[in-house]
Amino acid sequence: MNNSEYLDALLSLPALYNPKVSKDGRWVAWTWFRTAPTAEIYVAPTDGSASPKRLTDSDNDTFLLGWTHDSQSVLVTQDKNGNERDRIFRVDINTPLVMHPLTEDDPDYFLRGGSMTQDGKYLVYGANYDVEKEEEIEPTVVIKHNLEIGERVELARPETSGFNIPELSPDGNWILYDTHAHPAGWQQSVISINGEHDRQVLNVGADKKAYGTWTNDSQSIVFIAEGDGYNKVGLLTLETGEIRWLVDDPNRSIESVTVPHNCEGALLTEIIDARSKTTLLNLETRAETPFPNLQGTLNPIAPVTDTDWLGVYYSSTQPAEIVRFPMSATSLDELVSISHIWSMTTLSGGDLTTAEDFRWESTDGLPIQGWLYRPTEDTDVKGTIVYVHGGPTAHSRDAINNQIQFFVRQGFNVLDPNYRGSTGFGLAFREKIKEDGWGGMEQVDIEMGIKKLIEEGIAEAGKVGMTGTSYGGYSSWHAITHFPVDTLSASAPICGMTDLVVDYQTTRPDLRPYSEEMLGGSPDDVPEKYHERSPINFVQNINGRLLIIQGMQDPNVHPDNVREVREKLDEANVEYSVLPFEDEGHGIRKPKNQKVLYQELASFFSSAFDS
Repeated sequence: MNNSEYLDALLSLPALYNPKVSKDGRWVAWTWFRTAPTAEIYVAPTDGSASPKRLTDSDNDTFLLGWTHDSQSVLVTQDKNGNERDRIFRVDINTPLVMHPLTEDDPDYFLRGGSMTQDGKYLVYGANYDVEKEEEIEPTVVIKHNLEIGERVELARPETSGFNIPELSPDGNWILYDTHAHPAGWQQSVISINGEHDRQVLNVGADKKAYGTWTNDSQSIVFIAEGDGYNKVGLLTLETGEIRWLVDDPNRSIESVTVPHNCEGALLTEIIDARSKTTLLNLETRAETPFPNLQGTLNPIAPVTDTDWLGVYYSSTQPAEIVRFPMSATSLDELVSISHIWSMTTLSGGDLTTAEDFRWESTDGLPIQGWLYRPTEDTDVKGTIVYVHGGPTAHSRDAINNQIQFFVRQGFNVLDPNYRGSTGFGLAFREKIKEDGWGGMEQVDIEMGIKKLIEEGIAEAGKVGMTGTSYGGYSSWHAITHFPVDTLSASAPICGMTDLVVDYQTTRPDLRPYSEEMLGGSPDDVPEKYHERSPINFVQNINGRLLIIQGMQDPNVHPDNVREVREKLDEANVEYSVLPFEDEGHGIRKPKNQKVLYQELASFFSSAFDS
């Protein structure tokens, strides 16, 4: 297929998000991107007896929250063009394409999570909203919403703002929620559904994180707690407050623990060098049972029989596929497709480029890993693009990124680095970014990756560009204002912070503590750090080409970042171009807009490297 056909195929290749199995184990639902103009919800039987069925069809992205207790409906959220002002709906699987609204349209607050009590009477969620004064506030409070009469009651209010997604216990009697005594810390409290017995149950230090989930008997919480450079796993008995440590090993790189429905154990996920490995942890004996070790990545979701599980299987040449498999599987042939992904695309595995494991050292000797993608040997390489993941508390995987795949098809090498601060390499590696904060050594890690590519003859000096969204956008701004032009000649930041003070003041309130954690305080606390690490203050150093991309509904990295930096660029007589998307938020997600973006990026980098 030609390049135009290839791009169309990539932009119709479904991308899977947040699959969840119903409480009775009979159904699995998920969000699919790129099957329609917006993200939509699908459902399929877990026995593979029918193809996926579409549950929603709307003008805005729709995201799955979870299942109702009777396994007959799903709860979903939807905002307006990425403004993150979510509304919750119920969708019944027997009457697809009908969305029953449960909360108000386009609210003036940010809503977190959403789960329904067993009787369907109450909805529990978090929102930075004062229900009595009817106004937006800083903290994310726990709200019980009576769906019969519309009454909302505030059950708990943390003292400070921060990430908080209340979790209703399986029996519907208790709510687990987050509090934050320190920007770097997470503590957890519980309160009854009636608003009684509010108390803190997990606290491993003001600046440490402890976060967990309910066991299926609603009597205990299995949780991860930050230790001295590594994560531990514990079990808290709610009635007594007793904690029993299940995994306490500094050599383990544990990232998550979950408890599927109809499962007495917990799924313990360890990520080693950006590749995940999951075991089934027995909460009584602490024994761990491994899942099948197959080529690619197989992440289990939940059991559907005594012997079979549902999971997600993927790689850089395998789209994320929901599969059913036996615990005893030894071959990919034993994976049974539930989502039937290959029937929905004209692409094959041979049309996709394999991710190579690429390694280098930073200036302080810290080992850094990334994924390297290269065009075929008969391709005339145009240059190299560094694609920086967001977060920074996240990591890039051996998985399909359709933007990267398009770049490679256009003749570019692509490096996707997992710099310090990324997950996937242990707690100590993740925490290293905080030693000197955003815009510090993690940017040196990226720069050293570019130099390693040049040293090995993979990249050519003067023909390297950078792009990325969110923190990847910030890194792109930092690089073009700090790296020499022979290391980086072009940059295309997408929804990236430019002035960290403006970003702090304009972002949604539950995200401000993250800036404080990463920079050592607020702009009032450490003004010099915010100034030093803001690319806007160094635009006069730009020598390369610059393309600024922004979703104009973005509440995370507000468009004020672009307005402010444009004034500084104009003052410094720096040439630049702007590509705004009026109907996008934090990131460019709609296929019609991605088509414009990818082609503009390829043209921009080609032109920059030819000049």
